[in-house]
This record gives sequence, C-alpha cells and structure tokens, in this order.
Amino acid sequence: MTDTTDDKTDEPTTEETETPAAQHHSRFGKARAAVSGRRGVVAVRAAAAILVGASVGAAGYFYLQDAHHRDLLAAHEAARTAACDYAPVLANYDAKNLDAYFSAVLAGATGDWKKQFDSTSKDLRDVLGQGQVVSHATDVQCALESGDERSAEAIVVIGQSVTSTGTQGKPAPGQLSMVMWLERSGDRWLVNKLNSPLAKPSP
Repeated sequence: MTDTTDDKTDEPTTEETETPAAQHHSRFGKARAAVSGRRGVVAVRAAAAILVGASVGAAGYFYLQDAHHRDLLAAHEAARTAACDYAPVLANYDAKNLDAYFSAVLAGATGDWKKQFDSTSKDLRDVLGQGQVVSHATDVQCALESGDERSAEAIVVIGQSVTSTGTQGKPAPGQLSMVMWLERSGDRWLVNKLNSPLAKPSP
C-alpha cells in the first residue's frame, strides 16, 4: 500500500544556516538596537525633563519680576499719595491756633525735616502771630520725581489763599513750590527733608 502523504523535509531556519560568527553578529545587532532604543527613550525623557524644568524656572523668574514691579508701583503711588496728603497740612494754618498746626506738621515728619521744623517753630509762631496770618490750601499738584520701595522724591505745588495784616484782611492768592524727600516707616511714608519757603533749602 502506497503512502499518499508527501514526506516533508524540515527546512533549516535562517539561524541554523548562519555560521556561528554570523549568529553572534545578529544577536549583538538586536541587543544593540534594544539598548539604543532604551537610550533613545531615556534621552527623550531627560530632554523633556530639562525643558519642563527650564519652563518652570522661567515662569518663576518672570513671576518674581512681575511681583517686584507691582510692589514698586504700589510703593510709588503710596509715596505720591503721602506727599499730596502732607501738602495741605503745611498750607492750612491759622495764627490763632498754631499748636494744632505744629502738631500736624510734626506728625508727618521725620529725620532732618522734623528737627528743622521743630527748631524753627518758635520763630515761625512769632512771624505768623504778628502778621495774623491765615492760610488755606486751594489746590495741590504733586508728582513723583524718583523713588524705590523705601524712599522717594516728590515735587509739590500748593495753591493758597492767604489773609493777613499785609492784605488788609482780604484773601490773596499765593503759591508754595517745594521738593519733598520721603522715607517709608512701617506702613507710613514720612517727610524727612523738605525744600520750601518754610525751611532752609535742603542740601
């Protein structure tokens, strides 16, 4: 009886037909490809981590820069406001009630200006009293010339209405132009130097 099933000869695989040297080279190539692949993934991940770190660092830097800029602007506005608020204090006085005037001026003063005003207050009291001077601020204009978060320089112009024996008791317009140097003390801005007719020019 004839066997109808064809005999199938097992064909050798590529690895079997390769020489030992070729097999070694093939396995080495595969291993190198696998290692190279892993290195590529690691390199990509490392690059991504570096980029993320750089982005976070840049964001932090610009945030701090922006915060500093906001703080500086807030300090400038606070100093300018303090100068504007202090100007009427200097220009509003009545010879009949100078104690309140001197107290208000000294409350917003510090440093050289406080010492200077305090030392000349007696002479100023005599001059204002003899002239029966009454002054009211009618207009205040102020601008910040320069400054940082701790100190500032402001230019102030004050319009006045003044009555005295010299004006025969009738209101006369006047004007004070001055430069104020301010320094921050806690949450307040105080005047530490002032150049005006009320004081000798500051150096």
